[in-house]
Amino acid sequence: MTAPRRRTLRPRTLRARLTVGLVTLLAVSCAAVGLAAVVELDGFLTQRLDEQLAQVGTRFPESLEHEGRLPDDHDGDEHADTRRTATGTFGARLLNGRVTHKGLIRSGDPAADLDVDLTARDAARLARVPADGRPHTVGLSALHDYRVVASPGRDGDVLLVGLPLEPVEATVHRLELVAGVVFGLALVVTGVAGACWVRWSLRPLSRVAATATRVSELPLASGEVALPPRAPDADPHGEVGQVATAFNRMLGHVEDALSKRHAVEERLRRFAADASHELRTPVASIRGHAELALLHPVPVPSEVTRALDRITAESARMGEMVDDLLLLARLDAGRPLERRPVDLTRLVLDAVTDARAAGPAHRWTLDLPEEPVTVPGDAHRLHQALANLLANARLHTPAGTKVTVTLGAGAAQAALSVHDDGPGVPEDIRPTVFERFTRAEHRRRPDASGGGAGLGLSIVAAVAEAHGGSVELESRPGATTFTVRLPATP
Repeated sequence: MTAPRRRTLRPRTLRARLTVGLVTLLAVSCAAVGLAAVVELDGFLTQRLDEQLAQVGTRFPESLEHEGRLPDDHDGDEHADTRRTATGTFGARLLNGRVTHKGLIRSGDPAADLDVDLTARDAARLARVPADGRPHTVGLSALHDYRVVASPGRDGDVLLVGLPLEPVEATVHRLELVAGVVFGLALVVTGVAGACWVRWSLRPLSRVAATATRVSELPLASGEVALPPRAPDADPHGEVGQVATAFNRMLGHVEDALSKRHAVEERLRRFAADASHELRTPVASIRGHAELALLHPVPVPSEVTRALDRITAESARMGEMVDDLLLLARLDAGRPLERRPVDLTRLVLDAVTDARAAGPAHRWTLDLPEEPVTVPGDAHRLHQALANLLANARLHTPAGTKVTVTLGAGAAQAALSVHDDGPGVPEDIRPTVFERFTRAEHRRRPDASGGGAGLGLSIVAAVAEAHGGSVELESRPGATTFTVRLPATP
């Protein structure tokens, strides 16, 4: 038992692959553009924030030590600048790694908004900021992320001033959201438009595929066949146009080859029919003269008698072969057969009776339905086909072989089968068993006289096909069954 195939999400059609590839490339491009824009904007806004920090300086943390006022050595203008410090500015004074003063401006007045709660972890993070006068990012649990600059003070302390990163992050997040929405809509629109464009571009390939499908459905082996119209021409400079042109050229070669083959088959068919028709008269004449010579009253030497007997037998065999070839030529030419109701039950009884007389060493059995089975067709040709099957079973199986003829009828067809328990059909000739002149001499009975020309089963197949039916073979050592299926009379 084979494992079920796993279904993959990979696109199978060329149209789907091109569309997915186009959308994927656009998605990668959009992602690269968006990422570059976000990184550039984040860097630009952070740089502006750092410049703002440089302008703030250390005036605010210095004022924390003097409760909102600068020392006496600062003039009044600098004290006024402290009051104009931006909202959200954070300041702190550290001495020996400990935060001694801290404050946060919430309303723009440094004297009124000095209260801020810091955790021990926040204080430790502030203490780790190097006093190099360069901006650093610090995450404070109560204030989120801040851009902080630490500078050494005059009293051996460290003064820190910081501005919040929240406006920068909010602006960057908004850009990410806008870019995501815009790029998402662009991908959807591009996917739909790309699918339509790819579909329109690949229309010639679809027409080529449709034409190829119609060609594959034609019975090319049955004779002269009219190929469907060619695929529409496209731009020969494009790949699709080159495929359509090459396909049309191939169809032209195929059509020429089929026409030439059909002409050759017609000539061979006419030759076989004409030769068979012309050979019937001289073969019959030879047989007649041989039989007449055997009836002559004058004593004839035994050697001459045996020669005349062989001439008579071989001329009779040759006459049967000529008749078979003429029948196959007529069937190949499509000549209509009789279409009369044929009682297959009676036909089987008569054919098995003849086979039992010709092969008394075999065991012949019948399996017939209770009601007669009737099919429309040619009684003589159907009898000939069944006789060939019975002769094939008799000649290619040893004495004592059981041969069973079974007849059955369904709602739409009748099935006639000939089964034997002989050695079976050799495996190497099973694919060609219904072709003409196919023989298996090494399977023939040792005591069988003469040999057929290998036309019996080909006649069976041709007669069944002419009646709108078919013939099948199932064979293995000890069981061989030929089944003829014919349309049944309602």
